[in-house]
Amino acid sequence: MIDLYTWATPNGRKISVALEELGLPYKVHTVNIGKNEQFDPAFLKISPNNKIPAIVDPDGPGGKPFAVFESGAILIYLAEKTGKLMPKDPIGRSVCLQWLMFQMASVGPMCGQAHHFRRAAPEQIPYAIKRYTDEAARLYGVIDRRVAETKWLAGEEYTIADIATYPWIARHEWQAQKLEDFPNLKRWYDANTARPGVQKGFQVPTPP
Repeated sequence: MIDLYTWATPNGRKISVALEELGLPYKVHTVNIGKNEQFDPAFLKISPNNKIPAIVDPDGPGGKPFAVFESGAILIYLAEKTGKLMPKDPIGRSVCLQWLMFQMASVGPMCGQAHHFRRAAPEQIPYAIKRYTDEAARLYGVIDRRVAETKWLAGEEYTIADIATYPWIARHEWQAQKLEDFPNLKRWYDANTARPGVQKGFQVPTPP
């Protein structure tokens, strides 16, 4: 049983969705970032950057417990452990990893900044709000063009690239984006939303 350290954020939900999609048993350990629980010394030993999510696989390489932090690294680890959710052929694998890195490098950071400056910043800064809202729209356009050509981000198969990206798009209202402006993305978004694994993963951790 994999130990999952998480909270109800887009990055946290990536891993609970992946575990549900893979059918792997896991135990949830809530790390309330609103109460700074991520800075607990015990959690630091698992996640050196004091960020959720993180996992500990009791049956890691060599049959020994193995901790993994960073959501993208966790997704790759789980895909390689199970042989699922990532193509095995070199080209398909590369395409999947390219779109995963696109989420890690662009969608998450830029949309996260849109969240912050629109919702959490102590001062409303018009320049920052416009900069990150516009960048979120640009990234939505990149996804829209991609899924106009393919069913899923990496091609015709659902992969960890979709799992990584969907939770950020699920907060489109926080980013002042309208899915109706991106019809291909909306089709992809609705297909993600309909998956039972996504629905179950989004309930982790269980709301109080």
